[in-house]
Amino acid sequence: MTQISILGCGWLGFPLAKTLIEKGFSINGSTTTQDKLSILEDAGIHSFLVALESESISDAIETFLDKSEILIIDIPPKLRAANSTSSSTNEMVFVNKIKNLIPFIEKSTIKKVLFVSSTSVYGDENGLITEETIPNPDTESGKQLTIVEKILQENEHFETTILRFSGLIGEDRHPVKFLAGKENLENPDAPVNLIHQQDCIAIIEAIIKKAKWNEVFNAAAPFHPSRAEYYTQKAKERGLEVPVFSNIKSNIKKVISSSKIEKDLNYQFHLELY
Repeated sequence: MTQISILGCGWLGFPLAKTLIEKGFSINGSTTTQDKLSILEDAGIHSFLVALESESISDAIETFLDKSEILIIDIPPKLRAANSTSSSTNEMVFVNKIKNLIPFIEKSTIKKVLFVSSTSVYGDENGLITEETIPNPDTESGKQLTIVEKILQENEHFETTILRFSGLIGEDRHPVKFLAGKENLENPDAPVNLIHQQDCIAIIEAIIKKAKWNEVFNAAAPFHPSRAEYYTQKAKERGLEVPVFSNIKSNIKKVISSSKIEKDLNYQFHLELY
């Protein structure tokens, strides 16, 4: 039985762990919350309290990684000044966290790493964005994600696949909840780039099953209506106040392509979820 360690059993990591257990994997899962340990254990996950800091890491990290072949890193940067133009504002906190983690990966049984990143590494580039597009982040989190991606990819002790998700949605998570009733919203005709939790989990499962390592994948549903069209429709479906968009046309026409995922993983998105 292949063992996988999932660093970060949160909104995505927890249901991912449960799905992989159903598929016959043994799962080590981490949380930073003491109360959540029993929740993970009840779901059949071997739970560990792991706090990854910029200057230290929990003692449990070695046991958490022990005997696992694959490590999935699913922890968000959570930077306070996410839109800062200066990386010094956050002192490269997220980058340093991963740097602290790497020596433990190197001396563990881990041979493959899947790093959950974000299409924010592309910034507000226009046009069709593929894996060949050079990252050009314009937020602090995007900048640090880009650095971390490179650090992991260049490490010769393990193989790393980078999985860049677009805007995450699910039954309990949708941006229309925050946009409902707001006025003068920008970029009305900009295309949406979203991915549902169920597709996220299924894509990760496909990467593992097909052993697609040393790769980069962009993940966004092949469904790109305008922001105004999409969020107006979703607000009405949920009985929310319809958001009002500015009449100023958008310059941003970024469309994230997932054609590589569809081809290399033979993957079909569940478009009914969008």
